[in-house]
Amino acid sequence: MFGFINWDVSPDIFTLGPITVRWYGMMFAIGFWIGYNLVAKMFKREGAPESWLAILLIYTGVATIIGARLGHVFFYQWDYYSQHPWKILATWEGGLASHGGAIGIIIAVILFSIFTTKRSPLWTFDRLTIVIALVGGMIRIGNLMNSEIFGHPTTLPWGFRFLRSAEWQTLFAPMACHPTQLYEAFTYFALFGLMMWMYWKRNDGERPGLLFGTFLTGTFGSRILWEMLKNDQVAFEADMTLNMGQILSIPFTLLGIFLIVRAYMRPRVPLKYPNRFAPEKKK
Repeated sequence: MFGFINWDVSPDIFTLGPITVRWYGMMFAIGFWIGYNLVAKMFKREGAPESWLAILLIYTGVATIIGARLGHVFFYQWDYYSQHPWKILATWEGGLASHGGAIGIIIAVILFSIFTTKRSPLWTFDRLTIVIALVGGMIRIGNLMNSEIFGHPTTLPWGFRFLRSAEWQTLFAPMACHPTQLYEAFTYFALFGLMMWMYWKRNDGERPGLLFGTFLTGTFGSRILWEMLKNDQVAFEADMTLNMGQILSIPFTLLGIFLIVRAYMRPRVPLKYPNRFAPEKKK
């Protein structure tokens, strides 16, 4: 008899009156907190103004939530939301798409570069995407705690039986399923480690676009692979050769490969490392 893991973890950490703290939100918050501090160290290392941190946090935080929500609305359930537009604001009912979040962040970084840094957006992308890989892994752990976004049935000994999932109870019980949340989380954590090594040990921030390209290729290239094991998120994907997640990942992966090749075809751009924040300009 094959082994399996009975996953019966509550998505809630604790409830205090009308407020319920959930693992998903906690993972998101921890990821953002760690990410903020890592970006602060990178900005300080390169002598960027400290005030940029708060501005970037606002830009990316708002863009991630709005982009992820609209990505789900337009890419996955437009038929529903076009008939119930007021439901677009009901984020507590679930429905966030990472590809939409990625598009939102790209727009935010471009605006941040135009209005704040006055530098190429690649400078920000190369540093920000290091911590986005970490946050992506944390979010997938949150998905695991919610017993959502899991894969097809499997007889592998690390298969999970998601006892709190209505989808699992209805479609797959008593079979175990691939814990694709963990597959993706481990991939993103490994990518985070690789990019930290590239930035701190190899000074690859001196190759504009290399870190950003590594992130895009590693994140969305692996997404194409892991999507093969996932269940369809929406009904219309059942008749598709590639599901929506795979289709949306292809242009991001190709862009990543292009940026990596471009970065290595151009000479390094030496940077100074004063290891202190730049003095703020007086208005």
